[in-house]
Amino acid sequence: MEEGARETIERFAELVEEPKKRDARPKKEQARGRAQKNELVITRTFDAPPERVWKALTDPREMKLWWGPKGFTAPFISVDLRVGGVFRYCMRSPEGKDYWGTGVYREIVPGRRIVYTDSFADEKGNVVPATYYGMGADLPLEMLVTLTFEKEKGQTKVTLHHAGMPAGPDLEGATQGWNEMFDKLVKHLQA
Repeated sequence: MEEGARETIERFAELVEEPKKRDARPKKEQARGRAQKNELVITRTFDAPPERVWKALTDPREMKLWWGPKGFTAPFISVDLRVGGVFRYCMRSPEGKDYWGTGVYREIVPGRRIVYTDSFADEKGNVVPATYYGMGADLPLEMLVTLTFEKEKGQTKVTLHHAGMPAGPDLEGATQGWNEMFDKLVKHLQA
């Protein structure tokens, strides 16, 4: 076998093994999230059955009660939960600044998986660059969010993949924001 082909096969084998190595991290680290090349991954286990967690993540009336980072409220959430349907939301900061977002559902497997695009938006739902809200110009106009739900002994493990975010302060902020949102979701599910 030629040396170049051998190196390619060895590199491919490393890539296949990489996810297995990542999953060997301590549980606490898994729950707080990690970033891999333009992708944020957070795994959280919620003390509720999958149907309950699914509803909390798809019913706009429930989402208004917990959506957004710590201190933020969600005065507007609209969910058209079908492939091709639009998801719109407004997160209001403690200082009263509104941050609008929108997305389109790409895949829905009830109780198991949701995939949707994620973009910054103006109040009317038009996609705008992140700079509209004072964030980095390197953030793409469209990112992709995948949520998977797994039943675990009466609880639900949710894994979030937020793809398309370049490394740096905005990715760090998104990691913190998603973790704070999931902290609020924990409290909501306990209510």
